[in-house]
Amino acid sequence: MDTVALAKRRYTTKAYDASRKIPQATIDALLEQLRHSPSSVNSQPWHFVVADSAEGKARLAKATDARFAYNSPKLRDASHVIVFAARTNITEAHLQAVLAQEAADGRFRTEQARDVQDQTRRGYVDLHRHDFKDLQHWMEKQVYLALGTALLGAAAHGLDATPIEGFDAKALDAELGLREQGYTSVVLLSLGYRSEEDFNAGLSKSRLAAGQVFTFL
Repeated sequence: MDTVALAKRRYTTKAYDASRKIPQATIDALLEQLRHSPSSVNSQPWHFVVADSAEGKARLAKATDARFAYNSPKLRDASHVIVFAARTNITEAHLQAVLAQEAADGRFRTEQARDVQDQTRRGYVDLHRHDFKDLQHWMEKQVYLALGTALLGAAAHGLDATPIEGFDAKALDAELGLREQGYTSVVLLSLGYRSEEDFNAGLSKSRLAAGQVFTFL
């Protein structure tokens, strides 16, 4: 896979062809890739809500129809929209669930290895909860790692995509009942196929020169 070519071809889609749907096998593969996204100490502090029906996408668009109305068509006309949500807290139940899944997947060769992983993860959670006092921000950073994974996956599958921060998170959380479930929305991702009306499709991508971006030591 030529990941450089994928990065150069990918762009932020401004308009979608509402008549085209992503094949189910493709969306299943993309979601499986998303499920395997990296996170610090394998904390996985996220949840993803997927809308593929007109009704589901309309519910999400309630969070853009007022202040962010320019983003509403990107939600309604896309084939699929994914809500990337972060946990509002890392609970004991979540820590136990992650550890149990790791054990079931054969990640640990010994009980000692299992205990070290558990203690290390708890150490990072406590560090951000008590010392840095930025646990929510830390969890949201893990969600953005998942977003990057999804964007690369979308490009690999020939899909167009739009990451969207312009939405009313409080309204969307209320619409989906996220906070009652221990989550809060962070970013949206529209997926599908660009429309002929997408003015952004024919424009050249602009990136800073290598010398302005990289420093080699």
